[in-house]
Amino acid sequence: MKIKYVVAPLSLISVLTLSACAGIGGSDSSKFLSIQDGRALLVDGVGKVGKVPDTLALVELKDDKLRLHFDLVMPTSLVGPPASIAILPDKKYALVTAATKLDPNDPNKVIPSDIISLVALGSGKDPLKVVDTISLGAGPSGLAVNRAGDLALVPNRAGGTVSIVEIKGQKLTEKQKITIGDKTGPSQIVITPDGRRALLTRDGDNQISILDINGSNITLNKKTIFAGLKPYSIDIDSSGKYAVVGNLGGGQGDADTMSLIDLSMDPPRVVDTVTVGQTPEGVSFSPNGKLIGVTVINGSNKPRASSYYGEAVYKLFAIDNGKLEYLSEVKGGHWLQGQAFTPDGRNVLVQDAHNQEIRLYRIDGKKVSDTGERLKMKAAPATIRYWN
Repeated sequence: MKIKYVVAPLSLISVLTLSACAGIGGSDSSKFLSIQDGRALLVDGVGKVGKVPDTLALVELKDDKLRLHFDLVMPTSLVGPPASIAILPDKKYALVTAATKLDPNDPNKVIPSDIISLVALGSGKDPLKVVDTISLGAGPSGLAVNRAGDLALVPNRAGGTVSIVEIKGQKLTEKQKITIGDKTGPSQIVITPDGRRALLTRDGDNQISILDINGSNITLNKKTIFAGLKPYSIDIDSSGKYAVVGNLGGGQGDADTMSLIDLSMDPPRVVDTVTVGQTPEGVSFSPNGKLIGVTVINGSNKPRASSYYGEAVYKLFAIDNGKLEYLSEVKGGHWLQGQAFTPDGRNVLVQDAHNQEIRLYRIDGKKVSDTGERLKMKAAPATIRYWN
């Protein structure tokens, strides 16, 4: 499949780079990769089809200010958990999935896509470049890459499968497809730090699969985990002891949940579940594993006249003696999506899809607060990952 990519002018948005960005900012800056979905648009809680390009962007945080530098027009998607970027361990490449696209026969309709792209991160005039693109199953979503950086696991939400993709140089090859099942909704996959297991959320049938990894041999374990209604976003702490999963619930205004999974137990199991509010879209551990951030949509994607409507909330949790402990929260924004901590865990960037902006929050011990710093984008920010 051949796809034409366009490097947009700086005025459009901005993207990526790698050591590409030597010359951008100093050593004290943090750089992030962010995707924007040009089709995703909400008008008073009603989904509309946007008409601006999808992009991959490089965002820099320096001196408490967010700046946008480059952008590349390429297939991306908001649909699925906000985990559609995976940066390879060498930080020279990134993988980006696109779960949806415009219907070529109807510009007012969105249909499943099947695209995954390999983006080279470099320097100079062309700081990023799509070097390979392949088609997988329908709706590729929250992917993960192994420790060696030579294998990616990609859930295909609409296809009910997981693709095993080999990364060799600048070439992607699908080596295997694991069938999860029709209407299981494989959503996001994460790999344990020791590389021996992966956890896969399935919001279609309310389960979390365990995959066993032995080199390039990946098999589906018979054991599944039941955390809550519609498990969706998931993350594993840096030690590999715990995983957290956000359970979306039924989307009917009820308070939904987040669950804690103890991976040190054999087999792994849920050890705690807490209420977080309507629709926990994304969950992430801080780099040191001591904090957990949750983007809670909280009815902000519903019409203002709805009794379920409310401002979005960003909540901060910790783990205390094997239990989830609520710490603090910030209210504000609408239709929150992904988040990314700075390496020191003192700041977090939060994607606000409805307002098409990235919000900067500060963390002081157990308290999260709003700095008021915003970076406007030209489409809906969905996934954001710390890069360098």
